[in-house]
Amino acid sequence: MSNSSSITEFLLLAFADTRELQLLHFALFLGIYLAALLGNGLILTAIACDHHLHTPMYFFLLNLALLDLGSISTTVPKAMDNYLWDSRAISYSGCAAQVFLFVFLISAEYYLLTVMAYDRYTAICKPLCYEILLGSRACAQMAAAAWGSGVLYAVLQSVNTFSLPLCQGNAVDQFFCEIPQILKLTCSHSYLREFWVLMVGICFASGCFVFIFFSYVQIFRVVLRMPSEQGRHKAFSTCLPHLAVVSLFLCTGFFAYLKPPYLSSPTLDLMVAVLYSVVPPSFNPLIYSMRNKELKGAFKKAILCLFLNRDKLHLFLHK
Repeated sequence: MSNSSSITEFLLLAFADTRELQLLHFALFLGIYLAALLGNGLILTAIACDHHLHTPMYFFLLNLALLDLGSISTTVPKAMDNYLWDSRAISYSGCAAQVFLFVFLISAEYYLLTVMAYDRYTAICKPLCYEILLGSRACAQMAAAAWGSGVLYAVLQSVNTFSLPLCQGNAVDQFFCEIPQILKLTCSHSYLREFWVLMVGICFASGCFVFIFFSYVQIFRVVLRMPSEQGRHKAFSTCLPHLAVVSLFLCTGFFAYLKPPYLSSPTLDLMVAVLYSVVPPSFNPLIYSMRNKELKGAFKKAILCLFLNRDKLHLFLHK
C-alpha cells in the first residue's frame, strides 16, 4: 500500500507489450496528431488572414480550433513519447498538469459550443438583432467567459483530485492522466468529496445541454417555416456542422464519465477515451469545412499565399 506523499510518478497504460505494436501505435497517434495540427492550423490561418471571415461565427470557430489544438497536444504527445521509448512513466507534477490542462480545455470547449449555439440561434431566429447582440465586444466577453469558466472548473477538479490520499498504487489504467482512473487509486472513503465536485460539473454540463437543446428546437422551428428552399439550405449548412460537433463531444464525453460501473473494462475505457479526447479535435476541422464554401475558399487562399510567400522568399535568398 502507498500514499500520495510517497508517489513521485504514475505509470500510464501500455497499449501493447511487443515493440512492433508499440511502434504501430506511435505511428497511428502521430498521423492523427499531424492531421489535427494541419486541420486546425488551416482554420486558424484562414480565419486570421481572410477579412471576410471576421464575423462572430468564425471568431468562435477560431477559438474552438485553439482549444482543439490545446486538448490534443495535452494528451497525445506524451503517449507517443512513451510508445517510442517503451516507457509508461509520467511524473506526479506532469500528471497534475495534464489533468488541469485537459479539464480546462475540454470544459472551455463545452462552454464555447454553448456560446456557438447562441450565435446560431441569434443569426437565424433574431437576425435583425444579430449585430447588436453579437458585437465585437460581446463576442470577446463570451469567449473570455468560456475560457475563464474552464480555468475555474479545472482548478476545482485538479485541487480536489490531487488532494485525495492515494492508497491503491500508482498505475493509471489509461494512456493519459484521466480523473476517473486516478480516483480508482484513492482511498474508498475519499469518494464523497469527489462526488460533490462531480455534481457541480454535472449541473453546469446539464445547464449547457438544456440551453443547446432548446436553442436548436427554436432554430429548427424557424428554419422549417422558411418559404425559400435556398434559405433553409443555407441555415442548415451553418447549423449542422455545429450540431454534429456537439453530438460527438457530448455522446463520447458523457459515456466516458457517466457510464454504469458494470460497463467498465480496460478495453472499453481506452476506446471511449480515444473517442472523446483524440477524435473530436481531429475531425472538427473536417466537419466544419465539409459544407462551408467560405471556409474552403479561405483555405485555398491561405495555401496559395503560403506558396507565393515561399517562392518570394526563395527568390530573395538567391538574389
